Amino acid sequence: MTANDAPSGKQPTATYDSAFLKACRREPVPHTPVWFMRQAGRSLPEYRKVREGIPMLESCARPELVTEITLQPVRRHGVDAAIYYSDIVVPLKAIGVDLDIKPGVGPVVEQPIRTRADLARLRDLTPEDVPYVTEAIGMLTRELGATPLIGFAGAPFTLASYLVEGGPSRTYENAKAMMYGDPQLWADLLDRLADITAAFLKVQIEAGASAVQLFDSWAGALAPADYRRSVLPASAKVFGAVADYGVPRIHFGVGTGELLGLMGEAGADVVGVDWRVPLDEAVRRVGPGKALQGNLDPTVLFAGKDVVEAKAQEVLDAAAGLEGHVFNLGHGVMPKTDPDALTRLVEYVHGASAR
Repeated sequence: MTANDAPSGKQPTATYDSAFLKACRREPVPHTPVWFMRQAGRSLPEYRKVREGIPMLESCARPELVTEITLQPVRRHGVDAAIYYSDIVVPLKAIGVDLDIKPGVGPVVEQPIRTRADLARLRDLTPEDVPYVTEAIGMLTRELGATPLIGFAGAPFTLASYLVEGGPSRTYENAKAMMYGDPQLWADLLDRLADITAAFLKVQIEAGASAVQLFDSWAGALAPADYRRSVLPASAKVFGAVADYGVPRIHFGVGTGELLGLMGEAGADVVGVDWRVPLDEAVRRVGPGKALQGNLDPTVLFAGKDVVEAKAQEVLDAAAGLEGHVFNLGHGVMPKTDPDALTRLVEYVHGASAR
C-alpha cells in the first residue's frame, strides 16, 4: 500500500484528492478528468524537436528527456494526469531481448520466441535493469506536484504477440498457432511475461506513479472464450501483483467491446473503452464496481470545433450515470492531430462537466 491510498490516520499525498484519482476511485469529482493516450509526443512540435535524431528506445532511457516529454502535454493542454513516456517493449529490451523500434514499422524482434528453449531468454526483470525509470519518475513527481503520474506496461498477450510474431501483425497467425497448438508453452510464456510486466509496474509505483495502465493493444483479435482461457490468467496475475499498493489499475485494449466484462474481471479498477461501444452500454457489459475510461473517436479531432464539442458531449451524456468516468480518446492521439484541438477539448470537457 502506498500513501496514494491515504489510509485513515495518514496525510494523503498531493495527488490523492486530484480529480483523476477521485474518478478512478468512483468518488465525486469537481469536473470530469481528462488525459489522452499518446499525449506525450506524436502530435506536439516540441516533442518532435527534442526527439530529433534520437531513436525511440534510447529516448526512453534518458531520464531528463523522459521528464521533459512527459511534462509537455501537461503544460500545453492542462490535462488532469500525465502518462509516463516509455514504450511497451522497454522491459523486454531491458532484460536483453534483441529488438528495436523501426520507424514506420514498430517493434521488431530479431529472434522470435517459438520454442520452449526460447523461454530461457526471458529472465526476471529487476529495478537495476531500469534505473532510468526510477530516476525519471522521481524527477517527474517533483515537477508534477498535485498532478498524478500514470505508469504503464504492455499486457502479457500483446507482448507475447510481438515476441512470437517478431513484429507487428494483422493476423497473429504465429501467436495464435502457439496458443491453440501448444497451450502449455503459451501459458508458460504469458506467465513469464506477467512476472516481467508486474516487476516493471512495481518499479514505477515504488518510484511514485499514482496509477498504472495495462495496455492490451492486440487483445481485440481474440474471441471471449480464448481470452478467458488463454489470456485472462496472466493479466489477472499482473493486476494481483500490484493490488496491495493501493493505486488505481486501468485496463485498456482496442477492439475489445466483446471482452469488456472479462477485462474488468481480470482485476482492473478502471476499464478503458474504445470508441466502438458507447459508455452507457459499456457499463452494462463491465458490471458494477468499476470506473470507465474513454471514449471519443480520435478521428473526430480532425473535424471542426463544433463537431468535436458535440461528440464530446455525447460521451459525457453517455457517462452521466457512471460511478466514475475518466474522459479519454478511444485510442491514442494520431500524429497529425492539431494540438490546439486537444487543448480546446480539455477546456470543453472541464467546463461542460463542472459540478
